[in-house]
Amino acid sequence: MNDQPERWTQATVHPDMWADPSDDPRNSEGNSPDGELATLQDFLTNYRATLRMKCEGLDAEQLARRSVPPSTMSLLGLVRHLAEVERDWRNWITDGDPLPKLYGVRDADFDGAVAEQAVVDAAYSALAREQAATDAVLAEHPDLGERLGKDGIAVRELLVHRIEEYARHCGHADLLRERVDGRVGQ
Repeated sequence: MNDQPERWTQATVHPDMWADPSDDPRNSEGNSPDGELATLQDFLTNYRATLRMKCEGLDAEQLARRSVPPSTMSLLGLVRHLAEVERDWRNWITDGDPLPKLYGVRDADFDGAVAEQAVVDAAYSALAREQAATDAVLAEHPDLGERLGKDGIAVRELLVHRIEEYARHCGHADLLRERVDGRVGQ
């Protein structure tokens, strides 16, 4: 008996895709956004949507399932981690005292990702709240060259870093999801 899930996809048009183009909420008709800021925001929005898509349809146990030892990485851990880093990015661009960690000590975002629906619900709520808060702060600074916070980080650098973080973790989410139930795709 093999305990590995069989690979599958919901896509019928292109079997290497997560969903058919007509069903993919990330697909947009028409031209790409005009301008650098709009382009960066569009990429961030699409990576955020990709993470949510990779987690859709899974229960608390599946979301909390670890990849392979000794890693503590799970889809739920990624959701919690990204909530934590959204908060941390706000700390980068403020002159005030830093906000406290959401999950405490290092790696608590992954270590505390347990198979309980309340933990799942709290993680999604925290991610939405932290994303909205960081987005709101950055909306006040549309000049990509403006430097913010004690270290003078450029808005552009922060936006690119956010895209990079989500993109990297979406790659992890691809592998984690395939490990959970065999679903594959971009």
